[in-house]
Amino acid sequence: MKNILTKKSENYSVKKIDWNKIQIDMKEKLGRDIYESWLKKINFIDEFNTYILISVSTRFIRDWITSRYLDQILQIIKTHKKEINRIEFTINDQKKDKIDIKDNESENEDNKNVSFIKDSFFQYNRIDPNKNFDNFIIGSSNKLAFEASKKVSEDLSHYNPLYIYGGVGMGKTHLLNSIGLELKSKGKVMFISAERFMYHFVKSIKSNDMVKFKDYFRNTDVLLIDDIQFMNGKEAMQEEFFHTFNALIDKGSQVIVSADRAPNKLSRIQERIKSRFAGGLVVDIQNPDYELRYKIVKAKVDELRLNQSISLNLSEEIQKFISSEIRTSIRELVGALNRVISFSRIYNKLPSLAEAKIILKDLLNLSENKVTIDSIQTIVCKFFKISKNEMLSARRSRYLVRPRQTAIYLSKLLTSKSLPEIGRAFSNRDHTTVIHSVKTIDKLRQEDKELSSNIDNLKNKILYNKENEI
Repeated sequence: MKNILTKKSENYSVKKIDWNKIQIDMKEKLGRDIYESWLKKINFIDEFNTYILISVSTRFIRDWITSRYLDQILQIIKTHKKEINRIEFTINDQKKDKIDIKDNESENEDNKNVSFIKDSFFQYNRIDPNKNFDNFIIGSSNKLAFEASKKVSEDLSHYNPLYIYGGVGMGKTHLLNSIGLELKSKGKVMFISAERFMYHFVKSIKSNDMVKFKDYFRNTDVLLIDDIQFMNGKEAMQEEFFHTFNALIDKGSQVIVSADRAPNKLSRIQERIKSRFAGGLVVDIQNPDYELRYKIVKAKVDELRLNQSISLNLSEEIQKFISSEIRTSIRELVGALNRVISFSRIYNKLPSLAEAKIILKDLLNLSENKVTIDSIQTIVCKFFKISKNEMLSARRSRYLVRPRQTAIYLSKLLTSKSLPEIGRAFSNRDHTTVIHSVKTIDKLRQEDKELSSNIDNLKNKILYNKENEI
């Protein structure tokens, strides 16, 4: 009897982790909104030697948390107790007696209400239910990659391997995730990044557990590997991947790979691996054209309006501006849109086009460093139809004071110059004069809509050199 009690007590740590402190860290590191919406719903159940048991109210919340935040939560927990290396979930409605958990580990895999993380591989095999074929926006630049992905999800091994390449933020991961969603009901699907493959490979070598590693990755029906270019120069990893790849192809499993470049342009990758990639179907995702970018912006605005029940009437003018100016990637396009929408929420108003341009100026490669006080003075003088000598003079006539204050205000707003530096640029005026001018214009902008509009137009002209804006 004594031995049994001793054995059971070994399953519990002497000093339990403080879940309240972990919740504080989650709120700080993942943000208040995410914490209040999802992580606050987590209840701590118990702690064992190397894992903890937590519960949530529904399977949906469990799946959402594991697909998006599990990595970060585990890292936060490890800062409090480094021995913890995995997390188990249970659903509140069907809790089991905590003492029986150890005895029931072998049954967890079949229990629909428990997501038992058998080993660390599963922590990174999370398919996002929100990235599917239905919400992938199609255009001429990505149509071929989309159709090939759909075909693979309908007919296994029709194209094997399927190799999708394109720049950062073009939708490669979205397509791989969509394929995984479609095929996970038909067999065992493994979706992992090349970086995570490398992590588990090294970990298995260190723990002398390569047999388990090989069995796990070679006994899947579908292997999706993202960002394969990460393998460059890593010879041991490439060797293992080569044999894993061959084993999967030989047994008829489907392999889908994504990269940022074509197979023949992969650097420091074995030729035999590049040859096998090129032997399948190779498709690329090109830079999105204006039509696709505009479709994505409109779809995102509609999605936010529908899902978050917010009144979002972003003007057609701003949507078209974002679509025409943000050309580098779809991810950056959505990021630009999120910035404008965040401005709308914070200030409880829809931004004007001029304000949208200010919000996005760094994405438009328009640096504040290009703005000088001299150029501000020139543009303001032209707008108010006065000479620069008049602006810089000591005269205090009303028709000169307001343009002078406006130029000082814009110099403070659009440059990184200090107050004394701005004062010196305006005929050695004191820094208190600069402060007074800034406060005066700030106050007038709230009272005088015409003045506020004029200043927005001046900012437009100074930052973007648009003649027709003034």
